[in-house]
Amino acid sequence: MQYGGGEGAGQAGRLAGQRAAGAAGRPHPAPHRVLLGLSGLLLLLLLWWFGTSTLVAGHGFARRFAPEATLPVLAHLVVTPELWLHVGVSLKRVLVGLALSLAVGIPVGLLVGASPRTEAATSPAFQFLRMTSPLSWMPIAIMLFGVGDVPIYFLLAFAAVWPILLNTAAGVRQLNPEWLLLGRSLAATRAELLLHIILPGILGHVLTGVRLAIGISWIVLVPCEMLGVQAGLGYFILDTRDRLAYPELMATILVVGMTGYALDSLARSLARRFGSAGVV
Repeated sequence: MQYGGGEGAGQAGRLAGQRAAGAAGRPHPAPHRVLLGLSGLLLLLLLWWFGTSTLVAGHGFARRFAPEATLPVLAHLVVTPELWLHVGVSLKRVLVGLALSLAVGIPVGLLVGASPRTEAATSPAFQFLRMTSPLSWMPIAIMLFGVGDVPIYFLLAFAAVWPILLNTAAGVRQLNPEWLLLGRSLAATRAELLLHIILPGILGHVLTGVRLAIGISWIVLVPCEMLGVQAGLGYFILDTRDRLAYPELMATILVVGMTGYALDSLARSLARRFGSAGVV
């Protein structure tokens, strides 16, 4: 490497990362936005109470899912190790599925974004597969991989790979050609172009894809965990149903929603932290 190519390419990469990830670096919500969000949650709680307590006759079945029956059970569940065991198993499955989707989606997205011919050749197939529900692959996944974690990993990776792949390809297509030209003029190798310009330049797009992938994976996870496994939030929901523990079932649904919200918040904070930094 000659003529300071790595340093010059790194400077171009930092500029690329800052430009491409600008949307990811929005400022933190203002206090009034936080209050509006809390008011929305309060409204949702009131609608839940109104629909399960007020509109239902004295001992109607829906009262078993009412807030006054669910919230005390939820308070008990969060201090028991059993719930956190299921949460930990579910999170592990999501992380493994996400890692597999990153290992496939980023390299393929780089190839598709860099080559118009590859994009033209693969776009119909990718769109066809993307629009096929991951849950429709359940029977095939069980027949191929058996019962256990492996089919769940496959289904989660299949669901999560598309937003990562497509956002990576979009990021490559939107790179400023002058950044690449600057790197080549400084005698940067292909590896240096990739590490110092392309990857920092598409980081914001990749993190957006990761956030979308986490949301999709978390939605797909619960039905996937009804495939015969013995742990996980999806399994726990089936277990509470079989035990007729309806307040516990509703409390578990709340845990699913709160955990998913926490995952999305974490993804947003990572996008602000790393997407806006343009780190080489």
